[in-house]
Amino acid sequence: MDFSKADNKVARKLFEVALQRELIKGMHEFAEVLDQWKTQQPVDNRDDYYKIFTTVKDFDKHIARRYDGLKNSWFFDTVIAMLLDKTITQADLEHFSEEAKTEILRILKFRENDRL
Repeated sequence: MDFSKADNKVARKLFEVALQRELIKGMHEFAEVLDQWKTQQPVDNRDDYYKIFTTVKDFDKHIARRYDGLKNSWFFDTVIAMLLDKTITQADLEHFSEEAKTEILRILKFRENDRL
């Protein structure tokens, strides 16, 4: 499904909200890695440095794949993906048109059942 121009505008705003949520989640992941390093106080820090590096790099790849260069034709599937991974909730869909909300929820239900 392609969104209307109005729904595309709503989706763009929602992507910004979702990005901020994901950045917070990522920062918490990074903090956990650093907290583990502080607790362990290893003699050799290379493994911990590599763990921090790969955690940040993997997160950056995820953010880039999801948000960079999004085309309007990808908006619908991106919204579904964000619902599936719980970056956004159904309450976040409130500003979409009824037609868009209905179709999003229909496909979401189908994909959730497909995961089982």
